[in-house]
Amino acid sequence: MSKTFTPTAARPGVITANDLRMGHCVWMRDGAWTADPREAELFEDEAIADLAMLDAMSQAGIVVDPYLAEAKRGADGRPEPTHFREAFRRRGPSNYFHGKQAEFGSEIEASNV
Repeated sequence: MSKTFTPTAARPGVITANDLRMGHCVWMRDGAWTADPREAELFEDEAIADLAMLDAMSQAGIVVDPYLAEAKRGADGRPEPTHFREAFRRRGPSNYFHGKQAEFGSEIEASNV
């Protein structure tokens, strides 16, 4: 089983994947999946994380491409991302207008008519 790092108390991790039917990001919590990354289970023990990854991989009819991502325990005890990619995934799909896209969104939509 391939993983990006070995979780420890100093460097915990969360298991994340994409929901097979909806395509959005999900995080493992108690062997099930949640769309709220703040509810994700933090893994600090390599053996427990390995068992949870086996469980995640066995749920191929529910999720696709599960992996262990490094996280940190936030001030409220909930997981927080340590890498830009994971922070970006928490914000949801990027297929909506925001930033410059929001400013020029109506012009873009009008030109596609």
